[in-house]
Amino acid sequence: MLNRRHLRVKVLQALYAYHQSDTKDVRQHEKNMLNGIDQVFEMYIWMLSLISEVANYAANDAEERANKHLPTAEDLNANRKILSNRFIVTLNDNRDYLIALKKYKVEWHFEPELAKTLFTTLKNSPEYAEYLAKTGDTIQTDKDIIKFIFKKVILKSSLAEQVFEDKFIFWPVDRDVLQALIAKTFKNFASEDAKQNHLAEITGNWTDDRDFVVNLFDQSIRFDKPYQELIAAKTQNWEPERIAMMDTLLMKMAITEFVNFTSIPVKVTINEYLEISKEFSTPKSNSFINGILDKILIDLKAENKIKKIGRGLIE
Repeated sequence: MLNRRHLRVKVLQALYAYHQSDTKDVRQHEKNMLNGIDQVFEMYIWMLSLISEVANYAANDAEERANKHLPTAEDLNANRKILSNRFIVTLNDNRDYLIALKKYKVEWHFEPELAKTLFTTLKNSPEYAEYLAKTGDTIQTDKDIIKFIFKKVILKSSLAEQVFEDKFIFWPVDRDVLQALIAKTFKNFASEDAKQNHLAEITGNWTDDRDFVVNLFDQSIRFDKPYQELIAAKTQNWEPERIAMMDTLLMKMAITEFVNFTSIPVKVTINEYLEISKEFSTPKSNSFINGILDKILIDLKAENKIKKIGRGLIE
């Protein structure tokens, strides 16, 4: 699921889009940001659907083999065991999943060869042969082969990778979150009763997390000018064009949390943005951002502008 670091990244992406855009409609950019978060869940539903498509292709494969010009006895009696896989059966009966399929208009007609290609890879694997030969299956053993389909067939497929990259602009960034959501789903699906199994949730508490991303985005824009002045005062020896835009945005977001988010400890804020900078900015950004924020923090403390409550202490 999306944790606070992932959510900060979503705000960073939205702020970058806002500052790069000629349109300064804050509400529209905020809406785009929330849609971007929802797209992570949409990606998750598409992936679940693809897993189901691959498993269910066993029926198509059996029919194709039976209709060969000279089918063998094995072709005429293709093993369709995976069609009764407990995970797949309960997933396809899950009410929330069915609603999500309809909401996101999930269907794979635009890429007809994908499921076939992935199933062929599965069919030729020793793991699938072992699964077909196994008796006494349980919900756990049924999940094991589905995990294999996800991790070793789909995620290893260059074709599947391209499809998701084309469909979801932030696929490279959100891929790790997707894997966590799928892993949570495997954990949640512990019963053969579809009503008892639950899809993964996009965050631990969307009500609080939605407030967090909206406030962080809005206040970073609202106080953009004064926070830019704080940064400029500590970077006088740097030519403005030499400071990466991502570094500036990350520092403004950090200052926003310092001043306006009373329950988030200062050290947590600094550590989060330093980690994000490692992935989204330059190799030297980590030390640069850390140094500038330390100087700004000293001034903010001296002016008594940082007020933390509860467990969120300054030190």
